[in-house]
Amino acid sequence: MAKKTVAALQTGKEGRSYTKVIKMVKSPKTGAYIFDEQMVPNEKVQDFFKK
Repeated sequence: MAKKTVAALQTGKEGRSYTKVIKMVKSPKTGAYIFDEQMVPNEKVQDFFKK
């Protein structure tokens, strides 16, 4: 039986008010690039990328 990974996030209309954002960040320790992945409210997407 398959699991629904998004089911916990979508309770009614609340699930649509979040966006999965992915930002590539350079690690200060190694110099390699890492991916910062988060679920943020739609209103905070621009703030996430400004950091």
